Amino acid sequence: MLVRLLYCSRAVDSSAVAIESILAQSRQHNAISGITGILCYGEGVFLQCIEGGRMQVSGLFGTIQADPRHKDVALLLYEEIFERRFAGWSMGQVNATRLNQSVLLKYSELPVLDPYAVSGKVSLALLEDLAATAAICGRG
Repeated sequence: MLVRLLYCSRAVDSSAVAIESILAQSRQHNAISGITGILCYGEGVFLQCIEGGRMQVSGLFGTIQADPRHKDVALLLYEEIFERRFAGWSMGQVNATRLNQSVLLKYSELPVLDPYAVSGKVSLALLEDLAATAAICGRG
C-alpha cells in the first residue's frame, strides 16, 4: 500500500554542508527503499513530502524524528494514495531562498516558507506548484 507523508522541521545546523549531507543521505537511502519525494528548504526550515510503502515511509519518518540534525519535527499530512505525485524523484530539492516570493505568497500570509502556519494540504499544494513550475534543483 502506498502512502504520502508530509512533515516540516527546523535544521539544527543550516550550513550548506549540513544541508547537502542530509540531502545526499536521503537520496541514497530512498532509492534503496523505494521512497520518492520532494524537499523544500529555506530559512532554516525543511518541508518534505515522502511517498512509498507504508512501512518504509513510517520507518523513515521515525528516523527523521530521532535525527539530531532536525528539531521541531511536525507531521502535516499522512494519507493513503493510489499513485505517487513525485514518482520522478528519489528526492527532488527546492531551495526556497531562490524562489520568486509571489509563489510563497500565493499559499500564505507572508512571502516566507512557514509550513507551521498553514495546513498540510496548503503545504502539499505549494510543493506541487513548485514541481509543476520546474523550481526543482535536482531530481536525485
